Amino acid sequence: MLDLKYVSSHLDEVAKKLQERGTQVDLAGLQALNERRKTLQTEISTKRHDHQVASKGIGALFKEGKKDEAESLRAELRRESDAIKALEDELKKVEDQAQELIQILPNLAHESVPIGSDESANEEIRRVGTPPSFTFTPKPHWEIGEALDILDFERAARLAGARFALLKGLGARLERALIQFMLDVHTKEHGYVEMLPPFLVNSAALFGTGQLPKFEEDLFRIRERDLYLVPTAEVPLTNIHGDEILEASELPISYTAYTPCFRSEAGSYGKDVRGLIRQHQFDKVELVKITDAESSYDALETLTANAETILQRLELPYRVMALSTGDMGFSAAKTYDLEVWLPSQDQYREISSCSNCGDFQARRAKIRYRPEGKGKPRLCHTLNGSALAVGRTWLAIMENHQNADGSVNVPEALRPYLDGLERISTPVSGS
Repeated sequence: MLDLKYVSSHLDEVAKKLQERGTQVDLAGLQALNERRKTLQTEISTKRHDHQVASKGIGALFKEGKKDEAESLRAELRRESDAIKALEDELKKVEDQAQELIQILPNLAHESVPIGSDESANEEIRRVGTPPSFTFTPKPHWEIGEALDILDFERAARLAGARFALLKGLGARLERALIQFMLDVHTKEHGYVEMLPPFLVNSAALFGTGQLPKFEEDLFRIRERDLYLVPTAEVPLTNIHGDEILEASELPISYTAYTPCFRSEAGSYGKDVRGLIRQHQFDKVELVKITDAESSYDALETLTANAETILQRLELPYRVMALSTGDMGFSAAKTYDLEVWLPSQDQYREISSCSNCGDFQARRAKIRYRPEGKGKPRLCHTLNGSALAVGRTWLAIMENHQNADGSVNVPEALRPYLDGLERISTPVSGS
């Protein structure tokens, strides 16, 4: 969430930055509400002070025998109390209106972010690895998986409908191996603390990371309960320290977690209807960092490099893209997308987004830290990134490591997690 005081004091700058993000909003209306808020606060404070001073005079009047004057003053103060209460009610209404406006505004982009209205303005930062060259026409992952009898969409649809998948045998084992491999790398080599958070979160947590109130249609809610299925582990991990004041010595905090993720994919009708690219349920290993303001952009480079390590170890060609102002997520101040090469589509597709949200989420979730020594608590900066989306990694392995006979080579880094298996080939009973 943006700082209301900052927005009101920098209207032109904020309006320009929001326009660059494709957001049109009546900032003048927001400023008017803020000015009225400040006026009411001053008026209430003055009236409370005068009320307290006058109240002390009632006793003095009674002592002086001026009962009528004392009763008259008491009646006047009661009317004044009612007037103060009316002003407080108006202040609450004004604050609620300002809050409703400010909480739906996206974060402001960092100065280094490319300016543009959509993904066409994204900038390629680097490419790593060379897309494989095949002597045959590469197949899409759904054909490979179904032929190997490790992937079943038809039965999944009977169980839950469209945009669900059933992994079988070595397909399920490969998914589990990927999760374990990613967690091992991030905890043993990159210093993240593994967490296993709830897969259900309340509306306060979703507000804290920015999914609510604006993106409720993308969530799965538990009927008649203030609980939602997690769209990403970013939500519970970031909110672990919600409404807390951390010590500077505790920062940076680095968490990683595996969770299934649940998204309604509202507005995605007709997009990626085949395969595992866009599912209602998918597995993901998430990275979250909580830092101070001074180190957060260095932390973004580190977090992104940590996610890249997984792609490199799995021998998957990819590129790093700096997203433009019009293509970033709601809470992000700067985002790098990692895009993996998919031979069947002859293009790179997103497999991870790594973002620095600045103090945007921390303001919503009230995550603060106390500087070394004495000082007023400051807002933390929060960062998050997929490392990686497991299903998309699964399908990228299927496509990039496929062979002409329909088998798939297992990347060397994964073999210890699959009992040394080097190739997934013709279905084996009990596999």
